[in-house]
Amino acid sequence: MDIAQEIFQANILIVDDEPANVKLLQKILQRKGYKNVHCTTDSREVEVLCQTISFDAFLLDIRMPHLDGYGVMEMLSKRFAGDYLPVLVLTAQTDRETRLKALEGGAKDFLTKPFDQLEAMTRIYNLLEVRLMHNKIRNQNKILEDQVKQRTAELYETRMEVINRLGLAAEYRDNETGNHIIRMSRYAQLLALAYGLPDVEAETLLNAAPMHDIGKIGIPDSVLLKPGKLDNDEWDIMQSHVKIGGEILSGHKSGLMETAKLIALHHHEKWDGSGYPSGLKGEEISIEGRICAVADVFDALMSERPYKKPWPLEKALALIDEEAGKHFDPNLAPLMRQIMPDVLKIMDEFSDADVA
Repeated sequence: MDIAQEIFQANILIVDDEPANVKLLQKILQRKGYKNVHCTTDSREVEVLCQTISFDAFLLDIRMPHLDGYGVMEMLSKRFAGDYLPVLVLTAQTDRETRLKALEGGAKDFLTKPFDQLEAMTRIYNLLEVRLMHNKIRNQNKILEDQVKQRTAELYETRMEVINRLGLAAEYRDNETGNHIIRMSRYAQLLALAYGLPDVEAETLLNAAPMHDIGKIGIPDSVLLKPGKLDNDEWDIMQSHVKIGGEILSGHKSGLMETAKLIALHHHEKWDGSGYPSGLKGEEISIEGRICAVADVFDALMSERPYKKPWPLEKALALIDEEAGKHFDPNLAPLMRQIMPDVLKIMDEFSDADVA
């Protein structure tokens, strides 16, 4: 449908307390070809009519009982806030003050009665043309905005998928399942929320945690996959995975990558300063690193590995409690029991049995 056809299909509302004026203008418009001409002689009905019909033009008298034209325009201005207000004033008032007040009140055009039919039809057509073009531009902008949002969401999802797959690469090198990083990162998010971090920070932690052991891709198989106990030199090599991870994740200013770098560097630090690589102590360790330390150890305890059986839940929680103030932040360790109902749901949903 071209613009001319759309104009003649537009919804027009005539508002005038004189029935003769309404009938005359309605007939003129219908004779001209307008299909949807609505009328009222009671200006108080305009608001109710607007609730059921999306009008493209208002042909409005000024002097009316109950609610004059200025009052109608005030109501419409609120309803069309931020939008194009398609009002044409038709009045017998010819003074300059009335014209200016109507235009200041939001009217887009002004005609005095009695009006020239050709001029009136031209002005109404022009008003509708502007209104419909405005709608097209607004709708096009909305389409573009939606497309940008969709593309942004797709890019975000792709980035998250790449991050998760990087985490998986490290875990598979260590003969662990991909479900470990899913569980561990979700526990970390729950702990962050229970600790009082904002939702946005907790979500960033969820998305960054899968990369906590990315540095393992730089550890030789002879060390990483050694079945027996590591000697001192081998242990030094194994510990270097945190610095390797920090280097891999450094150099980007995004909050996500900064968080991922902190987690990689700090998740093996201990509250009492006995951890590695830097022997950080207490709150010198980032809160992200402290949270992931608890989540990572808990999931390791609860998981079956070639060299061990999964621990019973109460035994694992007892160890977390015992290590509060030594390995773990004493404010975080008790929160594992608090979030346990949700933790158990995650354990069930992402069980290693599903990928066996």
